[in-house]
Amino acid sequence: MFLEYINKYSWIMPFIPLPVPMLIGMGLLLFPTTTKHLRRIWAFPTIFLLGIVMLLSAYLSLQQLNRGYIYQYVWSWTIDNDFSLEFGHLIDPLTSTMSILISTVGLSVLIYSENYMFHDQGYLRFFYYLSFFNSSMLGLVTSSNLIQIYIFWELVGMCSYLLIGFWFTRPVSAEACQKAFVTNRVGDFALLLGILGLYWITGSFEFRDLFQILTNLLHNNEIPFLFFTLCAFLLFGGALAKSAQFPLHVWLPDAMEGPTPISALIHAATMVAAGIFLVARLLPLFIAIPYILNLISLIGILTLFLGSTLALAQKDIKRVLAYSTMSQLGYMMLALGMGSYRASLFHLITHAYSKALLFLGSGSIIHSMEALVGYSPQKSQNMVLMGGLTKHMPITKAAFLLGTLSLCGIPPLACFWSKDEILNESWHYSPIFALIACSTAGLTAFYMFRIYLLTFEGHLNAFFLNFSGKRSTSLYSISLWGNEEIQTHFFLKTSLTMNNKQRVPFFCKKTYRLDSSVRNMIRLLTHFGTKNTLPYPHESENTMLFPIVVLVLFTFFVGAIGIPFNQEGGGLDILSKFLTPSRNLFHQKSNNSVGWHEFLTNATLSVSISYLGILIASFFYKPFSFSLLKLNLMNLFVKGGHKQIWREKIRNRIYDWSYNRGYIDAFYTISLIKSIRELAEFTHFFDARVIDGITNGLGIMSFFVGEGIKYVGGGRVSSYLLFYLSCVLICLLISYFLYFFHF
Repeated sequence: MFLEYINKYSWIMPFIPLPVPMLIGMGLLLFPTTTKHLRRIWAFPTIFLLGIVMLLSAYLSLQQLNRGYIYQYVWSWTIDNDFSLEFGHLIDPLTSTMSILISTVGLSVLIYSENYMFHDQGYLRFFYYLSFFNSSMLGLVTSSNLIQIYIFWELVGMCSYLLIGFWFTRPVSAEACQKAFVTNRVGDFALLLGILGLYWITGSFEFRDLFQILTNLLHNNEIPFLFFTLCAFLLFGGALAKSAQFPLHVWLPDAMEGPTPISALIHAATMVAAGIFLVARLLPLFIAIPYILNLISLIGILTLFLGSTLALAQKDIKRVLAYSTMSQLGYMMLALGMGSYRASLFHLITHAYSKALLFLGSGSIIHSMEALVGYSPQKSQNMVLMGGLTKHMPITKAAFLLGTLSLCGIPPLACFWSKDEILNESWHYSPIFALIACSTAGLTAFYMFRIYLLTFEGHLNAFFLNFSGKRSTSLYSISLWGNEEIQTHFFLKTSLTMNNKQRVPFFCKKTYRLDSSVRNMIRLLTHFGTKNTLPYPHESENTMLFPIVVLVLFTFFVGAIGIPFNQEGGGLDILSKFLTPSRNLFHQKSNNSVGWHEFLTNATLSVSISYLGILIASFFYKPFSFSLLKLNLMNLFVKGGHKQIWREKIRNRIYDWSYNRGYIDAFYTISLIKSIRELAEFTHFFDARVIDGITNGLGIMSFFVGEGIKYVGGGRVSSYLLFYLSCVLICLLISYFLYFFHF
């Protein structure tokens, strides 16, 4: 009875966080001074209400795990006898999974933001947007039909526009939110067309009715297959933009211009997860069209590889994590394209907590660096200026390392279990896709450990580099790929010519690094005789560390829900049992359990590739002793004459490709943005000169004709007689002319 009561009124769950933004708005209208003065009070009801949502979501999930059911409640809104629009809510494993993700990650972000945004003038506005964003996302995942999904889909897009452009006075932030908004409008328009086309075929917006009608139509061969395929493609187009899949991925890196807590929320469990959620919700529809499934898997494999390559040379720590998110979303989309519903949702869960941990950890780093280098993102987020933060931020360092290892797929952390399952499924689907996915796992390990090593290892580079990017001492230099080096009389001959015609070191260093003891002596001599009053980074406040520690626990243990081992009398695979009702909806009968031998065989390759990526990153970016082994290894790279030049050219191309975002943004700028602007300028010219010219010309002509008529029709008899005689004279002349020439 109690469960039925909870299910019936669970429709209120998306609206639970709404009272806070409503009260903030009323307070700012009625009592603006008091509301702003007591602004920190508003964080507590926001956290409390989202906590209620989290508990409700957890309770529903536990009941579904024990009983295995799907609950749907619908209100019918009849417009006429032929059309009825229904609203309601759907509670199933997919809804419960997404609700828990949104509420837990959202709650962590809210607690973190209370301290992170404390000194910001837009503190109240931030919590207003954040509460509305959480409500919109909760409404999206509990929707029972396509119309509701589209309404909340647009609300999520509007909130993301406001949050990405939170610091709208900065031109870069304003451009970033506009870019995200316009790019997502492409997908949203495709989604709307797909929804309308699907209604034309089935006559229903409700998911369960829609799937049943489609099954009957396909069984009786009564469906226009080409049109149905087009509708399915348009529906996938909406997910393509929202989840930043190629080629509509360009908004995601620029979305980092928003506050770091927003980056954590958008990239972990909300906006980018909405596209994965939509494809998972409509997977029974896509399964009926193999061509669309093949397209989904192709887009997924392209996205995961592209995202990992574009992350290799970025210097902004949040931008690297953004491309990492893009790559991991590609894994999820690949799994859905292969029909592996469970593997995709499993990776969605594990990635959400690991990526939220990494973003909140990066926010802690940025927060501490701002006191040192200033509040410009070009400085506080630049990994070139970081380094040596281990001793200053030990808790953040440990948490960030665990998140990095998880994303690299190192056991027994969360992402290892889900990523390994996707890689295993890819071998059964396509060996080519499997090779690309496995190589991407190595690239992921490389660029993630590149972030960790550049940020926490070595020495604090901000003391050796001024903020214009020039060296402040002749003893120290930093390569464009981010790692530090002390110049000595030993150096390598090879270097690299970049687009700006400056010769900069690449993988193979132009100089060798000294032993740490020698480096410390150089620093001591450099600053000898001066009073060292330089500030140092510091660990974040407890209110920022608490959600990080909680996410560390999730990163450790959440992978246990999907361990795919056979156990007699019961399995460890809780996730498969939980997802059984949703999988039965589209008759997925795959067995996800494996034995120890098969599991070890599948995992050995992926873990080995990840360790190889970590090893390569450690070789190039970890400061270690100036030893004979280091000399021999480095000299191996510089010998070879023409081969060395060829290798440097390849590295140059890889760097250019990654640093310039694969030239995709430049292509869009030239082919789309520039063309649209030229078309807009031509339209403006045509409107101002031609359309307005014709209108103005008619007005001027009417003016002169009116003036002439005014003088002719002035009321004087002499003017009338003159006009009459003139007309008679003209008529006589015309008559004479016609008679004379015999016309």
